Amino acid sequence: MSTVSDAPPAPPGGPAPPEQQPMGRRVRQVLHANPVLGPAAVLLISIVVFSIGSDRFLDPTNISLIIQQVAVVGMLALGQSLIILTAGIDLSVGAIMVLSSIVMAKLSAEVGLPGPVALLAGFATGLACGLVNGFLVTRLRLPPFIVTLGTLNVFFALNLFLSGSATIRGTDMSPWLLVMGETFPLFGTRITLGSVMLLLTCLVLAYVLRQTGWGRHVYAIGDDREAARLSGIRVNRMLLSVYAVAGLVYGLAAWVLIGRIAAASPQAGIDDNLNSITAVVLGGTSLFGGRGAIIGTLVGALIVGVFRNGLTLVGVESLRQNFAVGILVIVAVSIDQWIRKPA
Repeated sequence: MSTVSDAPPAPPGGPAPPEQQPMGRRVRQVLHANPVLGPAAVLLISIVVFSIGSDRFLDPTNISLIIQQVAVVGMLALGQSLIILTAGIDLSVGAIMVLSSIVMAKLSAEVGLPGPVALLAGFATGLACGLVNGFLVTRLRLPPFIVTLGTLNVFFALNLFLSGSATIRGTDMSPWLLVMGETFPLFGTRITLGSVMLLLTCLVLAYVLRQTGWGRHVYAIGDDREAARLSGIRVNRMLLSVYAVAGLVYGLAAWVLIGRIAAASPQAGIDDNLNSITAVVLGGTSLFGGRGAIIGTLVGALIVGVFRNGLTLVGVESLRQNFAVGILVIVAVSIDQWIRKPA
């Protein structure tokens, strides 16, 4: 006697119902729709493993240290996320941040401008650098990788020229520039205002990307630039605005950096371009554009911070830490390729 399945038949030429799809395809669909799930799971597992491996990991002082260390790279990664969502990349993030910090510090410590004016000048510097990158990408139609590789060296040279290759001490600056290093108690640990700035910036960008037309256009350009153009989106104008907003975020990162190290150093942030990309990739944002969440970038930055801190506590040397983080990045990109694979 034949039996009849209760599951509805698959429509001819269409996708099978979810219950009839292979497990791998269903997992891909879930991860594609919720790009933060994977990074969040990795972060949770990392915390559990390192808390077992070291009794000092969950100490409030150590948690405070991780959060402080993540603040600067996390800010840069937020700006980097905007550009990667459009299928671009920015190698000049660290150079823009440091140049902005030198402008702030020099105007405050040597020119004697009021702190708020020096800060605004630093933010304007980050914004201007972002506009330069955006202009070269949109008007000259150069690949973002080449543009930002070139401006990385240009901005870094300007940074050395303005600073004279010398560090500007925090004691010579207005207290306004150092305020991001101030701490306050929270849940048994101490949090810096720089960490609060990171969280606020993340929430604002997350809202803008998900709830505004500008944000939807960012995703549309990253998913298919030609289709976005044909649908009426002014692609070049949008890309220019994305690079400008990213530059402004790098300017905010400069403020956080000065508060973090209580100085403005021309050598700070040399490797932060790669660190920011690492945080974005680990956070589930696709390097091919069009998929990702700004909250995931924050989680990715925390993954890097937790990994480096936890490995240090269990006695792993710096070289092997870099090896472990590199493996993480390769795995993250491989998972992204698998998620994007056609069903």
